[in-house]
Amino acid sequence: MDDPRLTPARGDLAAKHLEGKVFAKRYVSGETFEIVEAIAPMREKPSFDAMLFTEALKGERVTIYDRNAEGWAWGQLASDGYVGWLPDRALARPAAEPTHRISALRTLAFPGPSIKLPPVETLVLGSRITVAREDQTFAVTREGHFVPKPHITVLGQAEVDFVAVAERFVGTPYLWGGKGSVGIDCSGLVQVSLNAAGLACPRDSDMQQNALGRPLDPAEWEHLQRGDLLFWKGHVAIARDADTIVHANAFHMAAVIENRGEAIARIRAAGSEVVAIRRLA
Repeated sequence: MDDPRLTPARGDLAAKHLEGKVFAKRYVSGETFEIVEAIAPMREKPSFDAMLFTEALKGERVTIYDRNAEGWAWGQLASDGYVGWLPDRALARPAAEPTHRISALRTLAFPGPSIKLPPVETLVLGSRITVAREDQTFAVTREGHFVPKPHITVLGQAEVDFVAVAERFVGTPYLWGGKGSVGIDCSGLVQVSLNAAGLACPRDSDMQQNALGRPLDPAEWEHLQRGDLLFWKGHVAIARDADTIVHANAFHMAAVIENRGEAIARIRAAGSEVVAIRRLA
């Protein structure tokens, strides 16, 4: 059965490319939009009270298949294939391909070439922008916003160590479905960190367990290497070394660095065992 999180199909409507594969009353081709807000929530239902599935960051592309009169749009993210409802106000027709990404944990965009001006938006790591020109210490986006040049990098220029990226999120509040430095969850931390290193990564921990790296034999579990991924049912953590992990979790309500043995014992006491450890390289 197709994963509903990754399949743009409902009883009343489905993507045109799924015709003949799934049943729906009608099929539509969809249209490409880009995310123009700093962070756009993708929700289970078209309501701000609905569960947060994930977040779309500025510059991401999304194929929209349906829009309602209440200001919501239903579609699929190009980056990881996730399907859900986005606020219509966060969408616009693509104007130009992104040229750079935000490489700082977060940065401020200003309306002019001065840090004394009130910022117009806060952008988080992984957001994509189109730089039109440079102005001394700023990169000027196509919208005319001024972003500090030290906080951006050219698309395609990847971080060397994805674990170091994850470590920068320590202290970020835990947010179910979050994937930015305003709030992040366990699988969001893995995805954003791997993406910064130029590596594709599914959104949820069960998807990551099935897709990333190779499984370690339990006999190897005591000899972890930096970058190994530890999986519990519904949770994932990143090994920093043989003894410590970094993970976003609801116990601390934050992304933290924690002793591996203590974390495993604490999670075991809550009723969950490590189910897999996977090595990326």
